Amino acid sequence: MTERQALFGVELDPLTMEQTVQRCLGAVRDGEQLEVGVVNAAKLVNMRRDPRLAQAVSGCDLVLADGQAVVWAARVLRRPLPERVAGIDLFMRLLAEAETAGMSVYLLGAKQDVLDLMLLRIAERFPELKVAGSRNGYFEDARQGDVADAIAASGAQMLFLGMTSPKKEIFTAGYGARSGVKVVHGVGGSFDILAGVTRRAPALWQRLGVEWLYRALQEPRRLGRRYLTTNALFMLMTARELVHRTPVATVSATGSTAGPATRR
Repeated sequence: MTERQALFGVELDPLTMEQTVQRCLGAVRDGEQLEVGVVNAAKLVNMRRDPRLAQAVSGCDLVLADGQAVVWAARVLRRPLPERVAGIDLFMRLLAEAETAGMSVYLLGAKQDVLDLMLLRIAERFPELKVAGSRNGYFEDARQGDVADAIAASGAQMLFLGMTSPKKEIFTAGYGARSGVKVVHGVGGSFDILAGVTRRAPALWQRLGVEWLYRALQEPRRLGRRYLTTNALFMLMTARELVHRTPVATVSATGSTAGPATRR
C-alpha cells in the first residue's frame, strides 16, 4: 500500500492514473467496495468552509489530485504526487475497461436531457458497455435512500455521480455502501462534457493548469468570480503552509547559528 501524502490536512493517495484504474478494477473483481474522491484547488478551499464536505472526502478509500494546481502545490510543499488523476479521464478509462471486462455501470446525475444525450454518446463510443441503469441528479435529499436502493436493484458494479459538490460527496458517504456497487466515483461536470453541453479545455490549457479559466470563460457570470476567489485563497493556503513548514535558523548571542527550528 502506497503511503498517503498529507496536504492541507487532507490525506491524498500518490497514485498514477494506471495504478488508480487497476485499484478500481481489482475492487470489482475482489468484491470490495472502493469510494473514490477527487480534489482540486476549489474543493480544498471549500473543505475548510464545509465540515460535511471535508468529512465526506476524507472518508473516501482513495483521494486523488484532480487539479494540476494541487500537484504543483504538493511539489512545492515537498509532498510530491506522481501526476494529476483527472476525474473525467478516470471516468473514461473505467468505462472503457468496464466494456472490455463486461462490468456493469450506473450513471447518476445531470438534468434528464443532458443525461439522455450523454447516454447516446456513450452508446456510440462504448457499444458493448453494460449500462445497468441511469437517473438524473435532481431529487430531494429525502429520496437518497430510494435512489440508492434502485441502484442496488440494478446490479451495477460501478457508480458514476455526475453531480456538483458537496451533493455527490455526501451521497457517496451516506449511501455508497447501500447502493451495492463496488466502485463509486464522483465525476462532477463530466456528464455535461460527454453530452456536448460544455467543452473541455484543450490539452495545452490542462497542462498549464488553467483548465479552470477555460471553464470560467464559458460561464463567466456563474464561475468567473468563484474561480478567482477560490484560486486566490488556494494560493494563500499554499503560502501559509510553505511558511509553516520552512525551517528557520536560530542565532545565538555570539552570532553563531544554533540550528534549524521549525515554525509552528
